[in-house]
Amino acid sequence: MRRHCLFAVFVLALVVPASIHAQAGASDTVAGRFDTGKMWTFEYAPAEYFTETYGFDASPAWFERGRMAALRIPGCSASFVSPNGLLATNHHCVRGRVSQVSRPGEALLDNGFQARTLEEERPIPGYYADQLVAVQDVSDVVFAASDGAGSDAERAQAQQRAFGQVEQELLARYASTGDSIWVQFVALYHGGRHSAYVFRRFTDVRLVAAAELQMGFFGGDPDNFTYPRYALDFAFLRVYGRDGQPYQTEHYFGWGSDGVATGDVVFVIGNPGPTNRLKTIAQLEYQRDVELPATLHAFQMRLDAMDDYRHAFPDEAEGIDIRNRMFGLSNSLKATIGRLDALGLPLVMGRRRDAESTLRQAIRQNPELQQRFGDVFSGIASLQDGKRRHAAPYGAFRLLGSANYSSATVRRALAAARYFAARTQGQPEDDIAGAREELTRIEDLPRDLERRFLILEFRDFARYFGPDHEITRAALGSRTAPDAAGWMLEHSALGSARATAEAVRDDGFDPEDPALRLGGTLYPHIEAFTEALGELGREERTLAADLGRAQFEVYGRSIAPDATFSPRITDGTVQPYAYNGTLAPPFTSFYGLYDRFYTQAHPSDWDLPPRWQTPPPGLDLRTPLNFISTADTYGGNSGSPAVTRDLALVGLNFDRNIEGLSRDYIYLPERGRNIMVDVRAVQAAMDHVYDADRIVQELLTGRLFRTEVEADRARP
Repeated sequence: MRRHCLFAVFVLALVVPASIHAQAGASDTVAGRFDTGKMWTFEYAPAEYFTETYGFDASPAWFERGRMAALRIPGCSASFVSPNGLLATNHHCVRGRVSQVSRPGEALLDNGFQARTLEEERPIPGYYADQLVAVQDVSDVVFAASDGAGSDAERAQAQQRAFGQVEQELLARYASTGDSIWVQFVALYHGGRHSAYVFRRFTDVRLVAAAELQMGFFGGDPDNFTYPRYALDFAFLRVYGRDGQPYQTEHYFGWGSDGVATGDVVFVIGNPGPTNRLKTIAQLEYQRDVELPATLHAFQMRLDAMDDYRHAFPDEAEGIDIRNRMFGLSNSLKATIGRLDALGLPLVMGRRRDAESTLRQAIRQNPELQQRFGDVFSGIASLQDGKRRHAAPYGAFRLLGSANYSSATVRRALAAARYFAARTQGQPEDDIAGAREELTRIEDLPRDLERRFLILEFRDFARYFGPDHEITRAALGSRTAPDAAGWMLEHSALGSARATAEAVRDDGFDPEDPALRLGGTLYPHIEAFTEALGELGREERTLAADLGRAQFEVYGRSIAPDATFSPRITDGTVQPYAYNGTLAPPFTSFYGLYDRFYTQAHPSDWDLPPRWQTPPPGLDLRTPLNFISTADTYGGNSGSPAVTRDLALVGLNFDRNIEGLSRDYIYLPERGRNIMVDVRAVQAAMDHVYDADRIVQELLTGRLFRTEVEADRARP
């Protein structure tokens, strides 16, 4: 059995420890106050709740400083940690960028990077960081413009006109801050409310320091979404201004060298990705029965194929940076397993059913709400039935077209079908040229990986459509999937980028080309599926927005909206949790890291880089390395600052425990934990292992040092 097949079984066994099974069998299926979570927005800042709960003045100025010091970067979160534009985030958030700025002969991903001088900080092409400078609830304006519309299309158009008007007003208001200002409209409560977020975008961002990959992802895939953890998952960036100098800011978090202790409150500020906590039971059941099983299968099969390829062709695989592709897919696989498991727990579904029942009752008891929203639940349920009728193509096409996880041959086959359709339908020349360009710019995958992906796609056609479906017949004929894949690669011009370009140039496609015939069969099915699912999706979004308005009418700001990869602040305390008959400790240390290194049976996952293998002089192994809290985090919160009530940075959020994977649907603080890198470990590593005094002194003093020598002279 392949390594990842074994690993999937291992994960499935781990996802639900015995303590959780006990909870699932309990009678506590009554919805709790914070089941919808604590991902608070800044426009609905929970000032009174924070003040009463944690005993400090959560003033508007406090929220403003937290909002302005935290930033959003591609796929992750970050924060200013000095007045000189220095940013802290996770290593895994910039892992691909570390490779991007590596120069010939360097291996920065494996060896780490520390800029010894200010001039050595490396620009990251195409990178950016967004700072939320203002936020405004614009729901009244949007609803006033759209509520009288006669159709969904007219309502959407009215909303867009309202957004355009608000955008122009906000751009004019904040024009003095420069042309880097942009406005994002965020639908909260699934469209039940609308907010305008005004961002300042920084586009000169440079790499300052990054740990080695093996330290940032210590424990590898087996430790991902588990605890205890021992990962030094950190990196530093710097924002530069238009003058080419480090950006000067008054909004930054102090460096919390004293750390936190058990019971202390932490606030995590970041950009959690979309959650499903306010969706209906019918929507969750559709995910449980259709979406998640198909997704799990697609992820697992491709991860196995990539793992087999990586071991068969290690040098070739390294050349296409397959490790990063596998890390991302494996992370998604584990999250999918956790989500699917959560929807099978009576504890989770019972509490969600109770919450829905309570909301339904509140709507029924209010004649106005009943008139406006009484049919929302049945309407959404009917749409799920409609989506179930498309379960087969959903599974078969789940990753078809993905540049990283599907065959180039089938992608070209579909592009060729679009190209010939554009030509035969007499579409404008620009459309034909665009389709031709799309076809010719699809790059080759390594041949063996291409063959493996093609086999998986053919097997999926048979799995979901059956052997007699025209798609399956077009793909396989009378052959097995491996034989059909080999035949197609050998006999189709679409099997390579060069042959495709020649065929397009010479208009020399053979009508009997097997990939071309497959594309011609696939294309109308995909078009019909996309159109049908798109229409169902549009109807569902309209009803979800009505449901969100009903929820806000009933509960107001007392419940947090689902996450939307927009800025949020969440609160929690540093706490252990029950795990397999014992308590998981709230802190780990460098002692634990070295224990893993010396005792684990799989040294590749728990290996250490050479300079770490013998503890360096001065490194106190008692230093806290990772810690946990009950803060409500999710994907997208990676790199988020964890701060004290004094807004001192004490941790960098990088993961959740397995028990916390249910947070897509419900927040259960008694079992879920977010996992953070302790800044005391970051400081110790930078000081005693990487000898990065320039950055350490900047963190401690706020002063900018251009060289290590200059920083050494400033040490007390």
